[in-house]
Amino acid sequence: MTRPLQDLLVLDLTHVLAGPFASLTLGDLGARVIKVERPGTGDDTRAFPPFKDGASAYFAAINHGKQSIALDLKAEADRAIFDNLLGRADILLENFRPGVMEKLGYGWETLHARHPALIYGAVSGFGHTGPDAHRPAYDMVVQARGGVMSITGEAGREPVRVGASIGDILAGMYLVQGVLAAVIDRARTGNGRKVDVAMLDSLLATLEHAVAITTATGTPPEPSGARHPSITPFETFHAADGLFVIAAGNDALFARLCDVLGLPLARDPRFATNPARCDNARTLKRLIEAITLDRPKSHWIERLEAAGVPTGPIQNVAEVLHDHQILARNMVVDVLDAQGQPAFVAAGNPIKMSGIADPMSRAPAPALDGDRAAILDWLQKGVNTV
Repeated sequence: MTRPLQDLLVLDLTHVLAGPFASLTLGDLGARVIKVERPGTGDDTRAFPPFKDGASAYFAAINHGKQSIALDLKAEADRAIFDNLLGRADILLENFRPGVMEKLGYGWETLHARHPALIYGAVSGFGHTGPDAHRPAYDMVVQARGGVMSITGEAGREPVRVGASIGDILAGMYLVQGVLAAVIDRARTGNGRKVDVAMLDSLLATLEHAVAITTATGTPPEPSGARHPSITPFETFHAADGLFVIAAGNDALFARLCDVLGLPLARDPRFATNPARCDNARTLKRLIEAITLDRPKSHWIERLEAAGVPTGPIQNVAEVLHDHQILARNMVVDVLDAQGQPAFVAAGNPIKMSGIADPMSRAPAPALDGDRAAILDWLQKGVNTV
């Protein structure tokens, strides 16, 4: 069974998360990914805990199915190998600070002149232009500077980072989008493009309500806990045995919620429209919880789901990994070891495509430089597969 990107070769110089997440996605869609790593240490995440049999579960989750070759791009012999790989690659990915690739002699202008069809994908903290392009950054830095931390957490408390590394992940996702757009453009023009994605830009692009509120009112939003600042009721609520969520995103859903709870509020002018509900959000929350506190979460979730009101439990990660919907969608997969046995668990590919296989296991994460012999043999033979 063919996969949509199976004819593409990705030369992946990235490390840690944003870039490797992008190459993982391209690999899941069929691209062959050759991971070029530093000799001796390789990707930083090889040293990230937790470990199993001496191997990093973090590294395996983001790098399974790739091949690895260790190259010192300052050494003549390794540069010769890298040059051969460039001649075969469709896409080059890198996440060095701007200027590093130029110092190595592999900047965009140089590579485009040598390999005009090569697509060059770069992801960095602040992008390749602007006054702060050369500053170093990690996810924590861009979450802080990009406004996300200012709206995350409880009102009146210190700002907190989002629990997932969304600065990296979002930048990786945008990099994939840009690279695939460049692949389509190349099919028409024959020319490769440079795709420049910044983590900071990527975070701003996702602050839809915060930008709207700030520009329309002149006042930036503050943390509102689990509550959506522009939709009510859209937050957590207490039941007899803990918290669950209700997301009644329009007037019709609010009316259904009121029917389930037996609350005569749908025509109350304080709550009849979403703007009115937002103005009276605290009062509405108290009225709802006066009802929901009498029964357990499961009772309300069952009744609200039956009425078509969006609701759900607040699950920890262990519960998510056993969620029947997650399992039905093949979103928990085994990462195999070199002997073909399950070694790690990773998230599956969320992109489901008709007619494309979605296996329940993934090929192993590569050992550092573990594919060197196979890659060199492939280069020597000049064939398209290993």
